[in-house]
Amino acid sequence: MYDDLEIRCPKLGGEVTFSYCQSEEGDFPCPRIIDCWQPRIPVESYLKGVLTPAQWDHCFNQKPKDKMSTLIELIQEAKKRISG
Repeated sequence: MYDDLEIRCPKLGGEVTFSYCQSEEGDFPCPRIIDCWQPRIPVESYLKGVLTPAQWDHCFNQKPKDKMSTLIELIQEAKKRISG
């Protein structure tokens, strides 16, 4: 229905389709999808119709990680990529 609509992604800095935003986190939508798309389409009601309650909780009801934890994870991932 909305899959081919495009918007500028603040995370990536370029144009992306709604279908990309729905699967940006693998099997889950990007956590920012509601903020980005709500001005254009009724994204929250659409997602509540296609996601299970467990998927919704995983995407939108998780406490965000603090900045230090995120930085440590990114550093560890970079070290793995360099050494592997």
